[in-house]
This record gives sequence, structure tokens and C-alpha cells, in this order.
Amino acid sequence: MSRKNTPSFPKEISWLSFNERVMQEAGNPRVPEIQRLRYLGIFSNNLDEFYRVRVADVSRLAAFSAAPDEKEKYRELLLEIQTRSRELQAKFDQTYLDVLRALHKRKIYIITDRQFDERQRKVASEIFSQQILPELDPVLLDSAKNFPDVADGKIYLAIKMYDKDNNVRYGLVEVPSGRLDRFVEIPPKQGKSTKHAKVFTVLEDVILNSLPDVFRGVIEVERAEGYVFKVTRDAELELGEGINQSLIDKVAQSVKKRQSGEPERFLYDSEMPQDMLDLLSKRLNLSKYDSLMPGGRYHNAKDFMSFPSIGPAYLDVKPLPPLPLPELSSFRGNLFDIIREQDLLLYYPYHSFNTVIDLLKTAAIDPAVQSIKICLYRAAKNSRIVDALLSAKRNNKKVTAVVELQARFDEAANIGWANQLTDGGVDVIFGVPGLKVHCKLIHITRIEKGRPKHYCHIGTGNFNEKTAGVYTDFSLLTYNQDVGEDVYKTFDFISYTYRRHSYNYLMVSPLSNRPGLTRLIRAEIHNANHGLPAEVFIKCNNLVDKKLIDLLYDASRAGVKVRIICRGMMSLVPGIKGVSDNIEAISIVDRFLEHPRVYSFYNNGEPKIYLSSADLMTRNLDFRVEVTAPVLDPKLKQRVKDVLDIQWCDNVKARTLDAEQTNQYRKFKVNAKVRSQETIYNYFQDGKLPASIKQARKRWEKQLVADAQKRRQALDTAAANQEPAS
Repeated sequence: MSRKNTPSFPKEISWLSFNERVMQEAGNPRVPEIQRLRYLGIFSNNLDEFYRVRVADVSRLAAFSAAPDEKEKYRELLLEIQTRSRELQAKFDQTYLDVLRALHKRKIYIITDRQFDERQRKVASEIFSQQILPELDPVLLDSAKNFPDVADGKIYLAIKMYDKDNNVRYGLVEVPSGRLDRFVEIPPKQGKSTKHAKVFTVLEDVILNSLPDVFRGVIEVERAEGYVFKVTRDAELELGEGINQSLIDKVAQSVKKRQSGEPERFLYDSEMPQDMLDLLSKRLNLSKYDSLMPGGRYHNAKDFMSFPSIGPAYLDVKPLPPLPLPELSSFRGNLFDIIREQDLLLYYPYHSFNTVIDLLKTAAIDPAVQSIKICLYRAAKNSRIVDALLSAKRNNKKVTAVVELQARFDEAANIGWANQLTDGGVDVIFGVPGLKVHCKLIHITRIEKGRPKHYCHIGTGNFNEKTAGVYTDFSLLTYNQDVGEDVYKTFDFISYTYRRHSYNYLMVSPLSNRPGLTRLIRAEIHNANHGLPAEVFIKCNNLVDKKLIDLLYDASRAGVKVRIICRGMMSLVPGIKGVSDNIEAISIVDRFLEHPRVYSFYNNGEPKIYLSSADLMTRNLDFRVEVTAPVLDPKLKQRVKDVLDIQWCDNVKARTLDAEQTNQYRKFKVNAKVRSQETIYNYFQDGKLPASIKQARKRWEKQLVADAQKRRQALDTAAANQEPAS
């Protein structure tokens, strides 16, 4: 089979399959009811970003590809995306109704204006006149010119009004956001069955309840109808070359332009009359390749992510407070002293992100600390990381922050951080021309016995307190001076890209990540070809790089066992005879978002394990600054291996990624129910790996050795017969 014809699953369709896994959790009756509603919010938020970024990319390729066959290929992909998205939208609407019914049983109601009784209508009218009407700026659509800019991701009501003579006029109003909560609590209907009930409606239903008053009596409205819609637009930024102060202005201008980018999806109430749909489609310049998505009354379901925690605790997820790191549980001294004695490995949110904050705050006031360097890709809204950097500068440390202004959807926030840090005297570097800086590094120089020493952080996730509470990620804190020298070189490369460094331990994109990973996979192929046990174990968010996929197919053909835990997009197709029959892949969706990138290689029984900021995508390997670092401490290496093995045994929240990506829950044979995120929490709490995981590991390793023996026997037989082994 030629490399051109190797099997590949379209990454965009694979992404939709991932989002379906999120919606499966919303439809799972074993998930607490409030959390089910929030999963619907996550699904909706994911889909918005998908259209703003990935579908927008395909649209550009369909529009501007020079070759007719390429253009047609992308147009067909757009139509496939539309078809799959419509199927998911229908599932979403049904799942939403199922969740509403589940909430009703708990006396929690989300109702529409059509369900209001007289008392609720009166309360809603008062809320409308006192709180909402002052926020509304409606527009009459009386001419082709009088059509407002419809912003990306905002909710709008398209209004059809009739006067007493039944003449029709159209209007448009944006549903306000920001100053008003989306969910409005109103009193329950009176009666025993609704005693202690909680009743919510949404802003647009409060507006619909008073729709004739939207235009404040300026025009005659006998009756009115309103239909919700929203537009998802192309979110690509258009930037010129040059990394300097002017980049801030370019990014800021592009963020504003994003609100009026090309429309990629038009989501509307399926009850919208055809005349109104035709009017909006024409005014928004929608084509058949844009996704027109009929749905239920509600859009921007992403707001369900912030639905309030109400009712008994069992309606929401069980709290899992961060656990103390064993190495720090009884430690009371300077954090640098403990890092100097041993590497530390944090795994969020099982451990607290406060340790990293404490490291920077300690460095800020430690007289021995000379300098701090950090890469900021996404920071929390009220970032204590930024506070610590400013504190360090006030304490006369040399502080350098690499702020990636092109972190998608966080550009405006990062402009703010860049300005705040600059005003505080911090040296701010705006990344590398043509490359996004995505690595998660801290480098601290400390003077000890008159000599500078390296203290470093290398991680898989951002320096963000908020996401560290819901994303799983590793952070490695190390005093290893050789690793520290490599981290120092990486910051030097970011500052001076014309300088090329050789690295002893780190693999750094765009220089050495791809060749380094290639070399490690080929080493496993070499071992398999020589009758030795061989395995590659990958945990990542996305696996779509064709060269690496082809290399993993080569590994499978050679007899290398390949295990993959991939959360999101995966173009690799497992389980194809003669191509990928030695490859198994799963995806885990649970309360925490699985975010780490871990690359493990059997290495003939002496495992090599790496933590990385880089997914297996061409952009991460060739067009970003990314860092992959080895875990050198044997105890910490075993800890990472334990986490991977627990996840591989998940038979509650894991789905098998098969050739069709059908998202079937995985039936893994292990002597217990393993919900990996809870099992990992217990593992860090108790310090013990469950016996069922140990047994599964032994079976796997035994099979690995047995397969190698078979290959060795085949090699020996072939050598004896002077024939090539099959």
C-alpha cells in the first residue's frame, strides 16, 4: 500500500465525533442532572469554536484552492460537515428535552414564555421593563441598507410585527449579554406539586413575553412573533509580519474584525417562517455551502456551562478537592530547597496549581533569585501568576514574559496582560515571527555559592488557575542543570530566532520535536524487527499529522504494539488488517477535560517517558515553539506510567475509537469497574495502585513478551531457511 493511499479519517469529521462523545455524557442518566445540562453547554461551546476555526479553514480552501479537484474535495467535505452537524443538532435537541424531564423530577424547571401562568407573566413583564428594556437597541428592517452588523456568537431575535390592518414589518434586536444573567429565576406556579420548586427562564423568553413593547410604542404593533437565531463567523486573524509594539494594534484590530467575519453557520429556530428565513439569508449573504442549521428555540446553549448549582448536592458532581503532594505534605522550608533535593511532579486538578504560584511568589522575594522567565499563552482573568511576576519586578528581579498575542480567542486578554506587564517594568516578548509560542516553561536563575543555578518548570498545560481546576495536566519542577540549560536555550531561541541550539534532553519544535519523536518510534520498530518487545503509548489531544500516522502504521506492521488515548481529533484509523491491526485507541470524556500530552516508549524494558506541550499535528511540530521533556526521576516516571495504565483500563468513561468512530463505550476486561479520573484521585490520595490495574498491566506485559517471542521464532526460522520473515 502506497503512502498516498494509507487510511485516514477526515480530521473535521473526527472532531465532530469527539463532540458527540461530550453529548453522550449529557444524555447519560447516570450523570448528575446539573452536570448533564453543563455538558450540553460544553457541546455547544465546542461547536461554536469548531465553526469559527475549523469549518472556516475548510471554507477558505473550498473558495481559493487553485486545482478544481481540490476545490471539489473541500466542498464535499463542507457538505459532509453540514450533514453530520444537522444529525448532531437533532440529537442535541432530543437530549435537551431528556435533561429537562430529568430536572423536572427534581423540581427544577426551565420554561418558555409559552408556559408562563398569569403570575409568571406579570413578574416577567416587570423584569423586562425594569431591567431588560433599557438594554435593548432594536432595529427596523425597512430597507436593504438598514441591516445591522450581526456579531459572531451573539443571540438575536428576528421579529415579525403586524399592525391592526395585518401589514407586516420586520425588526431585529440583540439579546443583551454581559450585564445581565442569561438565566432568570421566576416564581413557581402555585400548588403542592411545585412547592420548593426552582423555576428559570432565559432572557429571550422574557423579551418574547413583552415583544410588542420592544419598540417602546414608537410603531403600532397589534401582535408580534419572535424567533431566535445566531451566526457563527470565521475567526481567523489577518496579521502582517513583524513582532513589535505594532502587533498589539494589529491583533486588537483583527479581534474587532472577527465579529464581522464571513458567516460559517446560521443557527435558527425551526419554527421561523420561510419569508423571514429568506430575508435573513439574503441579508447575511449565506450560500448553500454555509451551514443553515434549524434547531430548537434556544441558541447559545454554551451558557448552560454556567447554570447555577441549585438543589441537593447529588444533582451536581461530587467535589474532589486538590490533594497534597506527598513530597510537600510535611515540608515547611523554602520551596527551592525541596526542588533541589528531588524533582516534583504535579498532576492537575488532582494536585493544586498553588504550588506553581508559590514557586513564583517565593522567587519574587528570594534575595538569591536573579531572574525569572516565563511563557504565557493563556492566563486566568485575575491572574496570580501575573501578580507574582509584577511582585518580582518590584523586588528588582530581571523578569521576562513571552506573551503569545495570537492565542486564539484570548488575544484581547493577552493584550491586556502585555500592557500591564510592560507598565510594571517586565520585559515582554511578543513571540516569534511566523511561530506561535505554545510551550509551558518557567526558568528561574538563582545564585548559589556564587554560581547561577537553573530551576525550571516544564508542563503540558497553561499557567491558568481557572483551567487547572478542570483540565488534567502535568507540571514538572526540576533542578536538573542539564535540563535547565536546555530550557535556557529555548528562551534564547525565542528571543533570537537566528540562533540555533543543540539540546541534550529537550525536543523543541520547530527544530527537533519531529525528528526526535520519529527517532523514538523507529527505535521501537528496530526492536520489533529484531524480536524484542516493542510498544508506543501515546496520550494526546489530537493526532492528525500524516507523516507520524504513516510511521505509526509502519510500527504496527513491524509488530510494535501501539496504544493511543486521544481526546479529540484522530485521523489515524486503528484495527485495519495489515496496516494498523496492532494499534488500539480510546478516548475518555468525563468531568475533567483530558489535556496532557504524554509519549511513552518501551525501549526494551527501560521505558522512556516524555511530557509535552505539543499535540501530534503539523502545526505543533513544524510551526510552533513547543517543548517535549523526558521524565528522568524513576519514581516520577513510574507515577506517570501508573496514570496511563489506569486510564487504559477505564471501562466506564472510555470509548473505543474504531474505523468508523462509532463512539461505543469500551468493554475492557479488568477485575473491577474503572472510572479512571476517580481511580486516579484515589491513587494519589492513598498512594496505592489498585490490584486490578496491576493485574491488567501484568497481562499486557506478558502478551508483549509473548508476541516478541513469536516474532523472534519467525526470524530464526526464516534465517534457518534463508527466507525473508513475513
